[in-house]
Amino acid sequence: MPLKHRFIVLDGCEGAGKTTQLGRLAEALRAAGEHLLVTIEPGGTAIGNAVREILLSPNHAEMTPLTEIFLFCASRAQHCDEVIRPALEAGQIVLCDRFSASTFAYQGHAGGAGVELVERLDAEATRGLVPDMTIILDLPPEEGMRRKFGHGPAGDTADRIERNQIEFHRNVREGFHEYARRYARRTAVLDASVPEAKLFEAICEAIGLSKQ
Repeated sequence: MPLKHRFIVLDGCEGAGKTTQLGRLAEALRAAGEHLLVTIEPGGTAIGNAVREILLSPNHAEMTPLTEIFLFCASRAQHCDEVIRPALEAGQIVLCDRFSASTFAYQGHAGGAGVELVERLDAEATRGLVPDMTIILDLPPEEGMRRKFGHGPAGDTADRIERNQIEFHRNVREGFHEYARRYARRTAVLDASVPEAKLFEAICEAIGLSKQ
């Protein structure tokens, strides 16, 4: 039976395990005979990758919240038109590491720009394209940072956004929960503190992928 959800996003706070779970999910879908595209935000295109470098570079600590939102939405506009929409029209499943929920949580809720502004700009960038299912991997930010950076501070390996204070990341988590409340019919919040295999089972259940 074809998978009901064709555009699937894994999202969530830092260190929640998105990349690992996305890889497992891609492998399972390919094994089930699905044709799919795996992509990432910001990025996914040559233009988006260049924008990603600007957004995540610690050298741009002076970036204003509005500039940040415009850059994320610019990357997303190119991504949707050049990559995501054509793949869906060709009948592929699209798996994306982050999408609109991240901008809502990070820039709209935690960044203080306001979720209404973010949603207006995001709607223009996507031209109405929304995921069939957004899976938010939920984890206390303290645990997420410990997973990524150990018990010490984030340090030199952290990108510009990861270097925000822990209170910012707590607000990001709140933002994801607010997004899930607003879009409950196409969002699932899963506990990312459980063992990796158990989390993967929950992801499969959320998207309707039966494991043989």
